[in-house]
Amino acid sequence: MPLGQRAGDKSESRYCGIETEFNDDMPQVLHQNISGGFDFVVAPLIDPSYRPSSAKNDGNGTLIPPFAASDLILSPSQWSSHVVGKISTWIDLDSENAELRRDSEDALKAEIAWASHLSLQACILPPPRATGCSNYARTVNQLLQNVNNMQLWIRLPLEQHEAVEDDAIDTNFKTSSGGRMFDSWEWWNTFRLLCEHHNQLCVTLDILSSLPSINSIGRWFGEPVRAAIIHTNAFLTNARGYPCLSKRHQYLIKSFFNHTIQIILSGNLVHDISQERILPAGDDNHFEGLPIRHALRPYLDYVAYLYQSMDPLPEQERFEVGYRDFLQSPLQPLMDNLEAQTYETFEKDTVKYTQYQRAICKALLDRIPDEKATTSTTVLMVVGAGRGPLVRASLQAAEETGRKLKVFAVEKNPNAVITLHSLVKLEGWENIVTIISSDMRCWNAPEKADILVSELLGSFGDNELSPECLDGAQRFLKPDGISIPSSYTSYLQPITTTKLYNDVKAHKDLAHFETAYVVKLHRVARLAPPLEVFTFTHPNCSASINNERYEKLLFEIPADTGSTLVHGFAGYFDSILYKDVHLGILPSKATPNMFSWFPIFFPLRKPIYVPAGSPVEVHMWRCCAATKVWYEWCVSSPSVSPVHNTNGRSYWVGL
Repeated sequence: MPLGQRAGDKSESRYCGIETEFNDDMPQVLHQNISGGFDFVVAPLIDPSYRPSSAKNDGNGTLIPPFAASDLILSPSQWSSHVVGKISTWIDLDSENAELRRDSEDALKAEIAWASHLSLQACILPPPRATGCSNYARTVNQLLQNVNNMQLWIRLPLEQHEAVEDDAIDTNFKTSSGGRMFDSWEWWNTFRLLCEHHNQLCVTLDILSSLPSINSIGRWFGEPVRAAIIHTNAFLTNARGYPCLSKRHQYLIKSFFNHTIQIILSGNLVHDISQERILPAGDDNHFEGLPIRHALRPYLDYVAYLYQSMDPLPEQERFEVGYRDFLQSPLQPLMDNLEAQTYETFEKDTVKYTQYQRAICKALLDRIPDEKATTSTTVLMVVGAGRGPLVRASLQAAEETGRKLKVFAVEKNPNAVITLHSLVKLEGWENIVTIISSDMRCWNAPEKADILVSELLGSFGDNELSPECLDGAQRFLKPDGISIPSSYTSYLQPITTTKLYNDVKAHKDLAHFETAYVVKLHRVARLAPPLEVFTFTHPNCSASINNERYEKLLFEIPADTGSTLVHGFAGYFDSILYKDVHLGILPSKATPNMFSWFPIFFPLRKPIYVPAGSPVEVHMWRCCAATKVWYEWCVSSPSVSPVHNTNGRSYWVGL
């Protein structure tokens, strides 16, 4: 039974599981826990006493596996939907004991083969040993080549603790006393590197009573974490004897829900609650009265309460759910003619056009004083008019301010021009709006404009060639004319995003690693605050206009984050339309409820390992040629990457 209904959220995080011990009677285990309110069980599939070296054979050298019951005890759909396999915890493929190492490899392969035969969706692997994991990872990597769609979730503790002196783990994390701090993320990073970033290798985190810093936890949101196992002894006890969690744990669990991470409960009942009692209704630590049917039902109810207490997804988020972490090629509206469906999607973004209307209102009021409102006419040119939303916003601004307006709507897409003519006729704007079917860079205007309005901004500000277009159009703007937007700045931010990296890697070529993508970022870890990259101002009054740019950026990742992996960079923009009216997607001041732009993503061909406390130095170029504009990027510290997209060989925007 799902934890609850949260408007707009249909993710797997609605389902809660329970960790169980080995039991031959799997139908009873499943019935007991599913009827007790849980959605699935994490169960050992193999008798923990089984060791391959002690198993009998059939006389031909083939081992007879005496370790599991028949697959027929559950239906295929029950195995697939309600059981996550748990690999035997005694397995140690990096043991110094050769017999144990051989037994471990045989057992792991047999258990994974059995789980695959049962069509399980996932199996949880035991954590690596402190002495190393090379052979373990090698064997898992072999298995990953043949498990079809089953995921393997390696189990790791979400904690940091001081390591003993002879601990062989490479940590890089120091305590205040000078000792080494063990960081479980290092285990994960070593393991996934040995497994070649395989997209079916995922993580399960053990949540205990102590938690690392918020920044350290934040790294995991960019990793393929599928589940978090909360132990009953991590729960506190409230004044009435019921289980509850600390504020930090509550925040963590809700963050897991938001990142599509499922919760699994583990352990025994550690709160003194009679099985005959009824849970009272109440606030944060109390629930609606229900008889306790399962030993861990109080903990399940508390997790359900946390889920149900979350705010519903905003309307904008509900619209964008289907686009989360999906790579899209940026639009090229200058080189290509947009289709009707694309226009329609952007035209639904009323917030954007409201901001434009506000900016135009302010510009009209500054341009024409009240005493000249009825006698003076402002010439406004919409360059890149599309199907007319900015024309409408301009005329509404004129009506709101009581100013007279003459509008030129310039559009190069002949299909959109047809719609523009229809709109002008339908609205009766024939005496106000003149439609120009031309590229703004080629048109010779019959008169100068007081206000130049455009919506040529891309996710990175200038990536749809707004500078080149507006530089070409500003020749028909009066010397004291106003450009809306008046300026825009791009921003860059290092991120961990295993999902996007694997999606790019799946193409198995260089070109896709040297291409920028538009993405609704979701399963990402933002490792440092965004920094400014390029700024463009309009009209451009420079004596010699040059839109090439170069910037060196130094990102300081908080020291308590620990080590991390940079898969690429998220790009944003913020623009000033006019005076105090701004528009943008920079997370710290994004325009609320606007969906016209998703961030842009610049991938790295090889992820960069960043030791704890190390800065990340990034170089970004905007390059221009006669027929195209492109970006190049690289990392120079803490290690050096190749310069990506040299000469625009993989990705460019056509002029």
